[in-house]
Amino acid sequence: MRPSTLRALKRAAELTRQNRLTEAVLIAEPVILAADSYEGDEILRWLADHVTDFTGETGNDQKENP
Repeated sequence: MRPSTLRALKRAAELTRQNRLTEAVLIAEPVILAADSYEGDEILRWLADHVTDFTGETGNDQKENP
């Protein structure tokens, strides 16, 4: 994946955690749409591996049972 694509995805994740979804989409969408099929596959893998980057969850977060 191109460094510029990775930077855009990381910035979009940061904005999403700040509830700035419109800005996140404005940054991520153009790089996703411009990706060729190889880079598109890399983007999909990166997104799947970094879901918590967007949610802000650490993986150790557990909901308490009432």
